Amino acid sequence: MSRDAAMKLKFSKMHGLGNDFVVLDGVRQHIDLTPTQLRALADRHFGIGCDQILLVEKPSQPDIDFRYRIFNADGSEVEQCGNGARCFVRFVHDQGLTDKAEIRVETMSGVIGPRLEANGLVTVDMGVPVFEPERIPFVSPSNEIVQPLMVRDREVMITAVSMGNPHAVQVVPDIDLAPVAKDGPQIESHPRFPQRVNAGFMEIIDRHSILLRVYERGAGETLACGTGACAAVVAGISRGLVDSPVRVETRGGELNIAWNGAGTPVLMTGPAVTVFSGQIEL
Repeated sequence: MSRDAAMKLKFSKMHGLGNDFVVLDGVRQHIDLTPTQLRALADRHFGIGCDQILLVEKPSQPDIDFRYRIFNADGSEVEQCGNGARCFVRFVHDQGLTDKAEIRVETMSGVIGPRLEANGLVTVDMGVPVFEPERIPFVSPSNEIVQPLMVRDREVMITAVSMGNPHAVQVVPDIDLAPVAKDGPQIESHPRFPQRVNAGFMEIIDRHSILLRVYERGAGETLACGTGACAAVVAGISRGLVDSPVRVETRGGELNIAWNGAGTPVLMTGPAVTVFSGQIEL
């Protein structure tokens, strides 16, 4: 579709625990949207409204089923989105683009393997977490799991980890009192994270249960963040605070995360829901 001509664009509005998406079929139609058009779609007053826009495309490799692109509400493209991955597999099934229970999907950060379970939930192999600072990327002379970060003239202790996208996870005593609105933007744009970062605030309930809030890069605080849940569990297990599997309670609902330690992939299981489908003119 031309960037200049007006277009009628079919879409599905979906959510994973309240983390909501506009999902576009780029397999049966060519879609090439500008950052301005992406922001218009995401606008909750003048557009459809969403945290992220998900674009389903044909793969570039023969052994892959689809390509998965993710755009934040601010129009920026990002590497990964866990809740979106679950909605992705539900969308391609509902649209008749595949009948496979498990598919292989290429993203900016590598290949993931979402699977539609018999009970309707979706499990996603989110890949192996990355702790090396230069690969997150995170400016640090140390590979320590817990590191100090100066935020608003005070020091907070974080675990930096990539789940295909960068996360900075901290433990808080009370999730309801956590300074997400104040500290989230400061951490997101912290100079030690050259590609910005998702800021996670985790309260430990017991060895298999946590509460989580995430201020997402380019979207602000969302009701749930799939990669954020994975990053929080990985951080908690690495710090000896929790044991796999872990139930992650977000403001939008519950995810279940399993991780067997260094060198192994993280498995995330949760719901994916289609809210409505429609057509919008850009």
